[in-house]
Amino acid sequence: MAKTLFDKIWDNHVVNTVEGGTAVLYIDRHFIHEVTSPQAFDGLASRNIPVFRTAQTIATADHNVPTQNQHLPISEPLSKFQVDKLIENCDKYGVSLYGLGHPYQGIVHVIGPELGITQPGMTIVCGDSHTSTHGAFGCIAFGIGTSQVEQVLASQCLLQLKPKQMRINVEGTLHQGVTAKDVILYIISKLTTSGGTGYFVEYAGSTIRNLSMEGRMTICNMSIEMGAKGGLIAPDEKTFDYVNGKKYAPKDAAFDQAVSYWKTLPTDEDASFDVEFTFQASDIMPMVTYGTNPGMGMGVRQSIPEPLDPANRNSFDKSLSYMGLHAGESLLGKEIQHVFIGSCTNSRMEDLRLVADYVKGKQKAPHVKAMIVPGSKQVEAQVISEGLDLVFKEAGFDFREPGCSACLGMNEDKIPANEYCVSTSNRNFEGRQGPGARTILTSPLMAAAAAINGKIIDVSLD
Repeated sequence: MAKTLFDKIWDNHVVNTVEGGTAVLYIDRHFIHEVTSPQAFDGLASRNIPVFRTAQTIATADHNVPTQNQHLPISEPLSKFQVDKLIENCDKYGVSLYGLGHPYQGIVHVIGPELGITQPGMTIVCGDSHTSTHGAFGCIAFGIGTSQVEQVLASQCLLQLKPKQMRINVEGTLHQGVTAKDVILYIISKLTTSGGTGYFVEYAGSTIRNLSMEGRMTICNMSIEMGAKGGLIAPDEKTFDYVNGKKYAPKDAAFDQAVSYWKTLPTDEDASFDVEFTFQASDIMPMVTYGTNPGMGMGVRQSIPEPLDPANRNSFDKSLSYMGLHAGESLLGKEIQHVFIGSCTNSRMEDLRLVADYVKGKQKAPHVKAMIVPGSKQVEAQVISEGLDLVFKEAGFDFREPGCSACLGMNEDKIPANEYCVSTSNRNFEGRQGPGARTILTSPLMAAAAAINGKIIDVSLD
């Protein structure tokens, strides 16, 4: 029987099937951080249960850590409490921790791939919705709740119903100035934030195959923003080359053996999906969001549309009111006050090199506060070794230390109320970047251009 990539990984990890078709799914890698793990560890302690397989659990501090002066004690009380609890719990249960000051610390979905912890054919979970990032390597990766974090810590398994499957094909060559971030924002704008609900998505087609691993991670990262359980891409030579040589990747003959298995994973030619869509790369332009969910996106040269469904009129109007915008308006030339380049979506070396190439020799607009936050200490070190930190600073950008930062209003890097932030993160919900903050999602290239020009421009024409 023909199988999809998802089928092959799923079937290889089902330990048992219980009444109603629920699978006991074995989990290869479990990432934890300071926000969703304390209650899970408390649950273990209350029942006097150890962590079942400590070697398969990896911890880091990322969500609410400061991105300045990380060598100093954390001043914000909640952040300090959560980070201290993570240190305490990891020490108590023998879990590896890449905390502040560690050379491998960083955003959880950045450090997994760059350390070779993430490998094709795995099942990966984390108490964070953007765990789908790891699907770029041909993994079943998805976010879980705190009670499920406890379940995995205790048993290395999860109870899961098998989701439906969707394939999204993107074919052709992207225009100049169009990136992976634009591709996924375009897809979400077409399918809406509920279009993937109940599905696991496989991305395919020539456009996807031509993306770098960093680009593929950006695509899979935002699968959750269209309601999908997760997203994944078939592993290929780019995948194998990326993993090869990483610290925790298989070595020598073990790597060759692993590649032999990884090559069996891609979807069989005659396998079927519950639903399938095809998009053309030539239709995709640099994207901007105009509302308060990632599905409210459009090409930068377009104008804000009227809602397609009259039943959504009230929520649509409420969203535009929050953003200080109106239907029919263009965002070209829209003045902005903040730029945030970072997050688990766009904080890797490819993203930051792209930004550096654009801003080199230029100066940001005087009224714009522009912040660049690398995804990990390794990214930070690489930026410095290439001299890109000096490029950023000379252009007037604030280059920070690793963390989730202004992706979410859970730390000190918040955007003031009623001010616009062009952001490379993944969510633009009301208050996401701080109470009253107005978020416009774009690619790193579009964000860099907005910082330099002080307003939104079309980078494909720049």
